[in-house]
Order: sequence, then C-alpha cells, then structure tokens
Amino acid sequence: MSQRNETTVLVLAFLIALGIIGGVFWWLTERLNVDLGGVANNQLQSVSHVATFARVQNVPSGLFSYGGSTTWAPIRSEVDPVIQSVWPEFRLRYTNPTTGAPGSATGIRMLLNNQLAFAQSSRPLNDREYQQAQTRGFTLQEIPVAVDAIAIAVHPTLDVTGITVAQLKEIYTGRIANWNQLGGPNLTITPYSRRIEEGGTVEFFAENVLENEAFATNVQFIPTTTQALREVANNLGGIYYASASEVVPQCTVKPLPLGQTLNNLTPPYQVPFVRLSRCPQERNQLNTAAFQSDEYPITRRLFVIVKQNEQIAAQAGEAYANLLLTDQGQELIRQAGFVSIR
Repeated sequence: MSQRNETTVLVLAFLIALGIIGGVFWWLTERLNVDLGGVANNQLQSVSHVATFARVQNVPSGLFSYGGSTTWAPIRSEVDPVIQSVWPEFRLRYTNPTTGAPGSATGIRMLLNNQLAFAQSSRPLNDREYQQAQTRGFTLQEIPVAVDAIAIAVHPTLDVTGITVAQLKEIYTGRIANWNQLGGPNLTITPYSRRIEEGGTVEFFAENVLENEAFATNVQFIPTTTQALREVANNLGGIYYASASEVVPQCTVKPLPLGQTLNNLTPPYQVPFVRLSRCPQERNQLNTAAFQSDEYPITRRLFVIVKQNEQIAAQAGEAYANLLLTDQGQELIRQAGFVSIR
C-alpha cells in the first residue's frame, strides 16, 4: 500500500473514532441530564431567560388546589394575584388541612394523599416522604424558587447585642436558661416555638440548629407565629424564631444579630437599625446581601413540591414553579420579603 493510501486510511479511521466517541459522549450527557438533573434543573434552565409570566409555556387551564408552608404566605399574597391576572384560566386555590395546622409537612402529606395539585415547602423533602411517594406509584420533586433566613425575635428592651448559633441551640435544649449567661440581665429565658409536626420552619430548626436534640421542657409551644410574636412582645425574657420576613419588619419585637462566633455577628436587618418607635412609618428591611452571601448563618431555600405522574396536576406544579422562576416572579418574591434564588 502506498504512503498516500496509508495516510488516507489513518485519517478516515481517526475521523470514525472521533464520531464514535462523540456519539457516546452525547448519549452519556443526555442520560446524565435526565438521571441527575431531574425536573428542578430543567426548570431552572428553561426559565432562566424568561422575563414575564406571559411568556411561560405549558400553563394549564383549570382549578388547582395547593397548600403547605405558612412561611409562603407573603409570596402567595404578592405573586398569586398577578399570576391570575395574566393567566385567568390557571385558577389557584390555597387549601387548609382538614385536621391539624397548615405547614410544609401537612402540605406534603396532602399532596401524597391526592388532596393537592402541588405543595409549597420551607424545607426539602425527607427520605420518608420520598419512600411514601414510591409506594404510591409516583415520585416527588422539589423545585427551589427562593431563599429565606431564620431570624430570632426578642423583647425590644432586652439588652443583648446578639447570640451565636450554638447559644441558640443551648437555649432551646435547656442548657442556657437565664439571659445573664449571655451577658444580659438576670432574667429567666422563655423560649417559644411551634410544634415540630406543624411547620417546615420548626423541622428545619430542629434538624439544623438543634441537630435533632429534643426541645427542652421549658419551651412553650404556640400554634402560630402571630401569637408567638405577641407573647415575646409582652414577655421581657421571651425568644422566638421564624422566617426573617415575619420578624424583621415587626414593630413590637427586636431581631437579634446572629453568628457562628460572638466576634462575627450579622444582623438579619439592614443597618442602621430603625428604632421601633419610628415603626410603622419606617420599618427595618431584610439584610438580603447577607442572606445571599451566606454571611448570615441560618438560611434555607423555599420549594415547590411537584408530584411526577404525567397528569395535569404535575403540569400545574411545574408551571407554578416556572412562573416564580421568571424575572417577574423573582422580583415579586423580593417584594414579598424574600431573596431571589438567582
């Protein structure tokens, strides 16, 4: 065989090998995108360039019940009326549970029991919920749409500059019981909380702050955040935790700076602090920059929980997440007091 023919054969073999390798790479990439990315990644990619609600595709018509997290209430108030004005045939109805208090866990349970089209959650799904879905013949998918932070509320006159996450844990597990152990007055601490089965915020707090230790016996359980903040406003030694959007703008309680160490405390509000005597004409604003950068130590994501069963309810949940992930949706989320996820 001549040298020219050998060269030609080698070049052809090289090109064929490249084609085979490229085809295998493409196939693997497609498989990995499906298996690892899931709906959440696809949703984020598909709406990353979408500006307004009107440009979102595959929004179904019908009446769709949804429920879940009480943390989501400001988002529902801000976002849902605008969605309804743009997509009047995509009708949304928030549904309370028939028993128990509304919250992330109850919303996910109602979704599993076919009572909702989709759910809103302030915590990620847990293994038990994934397993329950599988036994029912479908899967659940969590789609992150916003960032939130947990803020600590105390009485406005409490003379404490801030606390660490470790000290917060010791308060709620009973190892710190007086504010004088934290540089404050000789005053008994009264910790308030909702019950763990009643909200995603409590579940998140128990797992990430208490590290699954039990609440102390002196913790007083209150049904709602509104009632708990009222108790703190009337109790010099009271303390409570909730979504920053529920605590920071309040006129009757003071949000505490929080940190991993006492030398690095970060307020959940923008400095300078607005004196509560000037509220409600002026209100403290969220420290969104610290939430986005993780400088503030307790942040979390908010999720739309979708049932993946190729039915119209799944389409409704995916459409709702897509709407929230548009530029318009993220701006409305910011107006509701939360942080954009992108």
